[in-house]
Amino acid sequence: MCRPRCPTAVPTSFPKKRRGEMAYEFKLEKTVEFSETDMAGIVHFSNYFRYMEMAEHAFFRSLGFSIHSREQEPQIGWPRVQVSCEYKKPLRFEDRIEIHLLVREKRPRSLAYEVRISRIEEDGGREEVARGTLTTVCITFDRERKQMKAVAIPADIDAQIEVAPE
Repeated sequence: MCRPRCPTAVPTSFPKKRRGEMAYEFKLEKTVEFSETDMAGIVHFSNYFRYMEMAEHAFFRSLGFSIHSREQEPQIGWPRVQVSCEYKKPLRFEDRIEIHLLVREKRPRSLAYEVRISRIEEDGGREEVARGTLTTVCITFDRERKQMKAVAIPADIDAQIEVAPE
């Protein structure tokens, strides 16, 4: 089926906020690109992790931050320490998808997310095709020792993110 071209990824909702204006979820829509598929014509499993990361980065940008801050001293980063994905149904070229990120755990030095990936049906309905988790740790990098060190989430970021309600 030929579909009109859409931007690759578009936020469909800005961060959900409640109590004191803190964010706990973010939604992003995207069209599956041909380069994301394998010889069988379905999305290669590794791309689901890219989709999760894409939603995480867009979530941070929507709050006015970057996942890789160059302006801040010391510079911080968010390496992954745990990821998982359960695949339920395949995605194919030009499928429209929604990537729904929820903050599931917030600790002093880390954030854990649940990510739901759904196919957007012709009628606008959603069919969940995969569900994953992603845990990141806030770090600084010591250039002299070439080591990463876990640090507290900066106060300005911490003040804007909370755990999603169940």
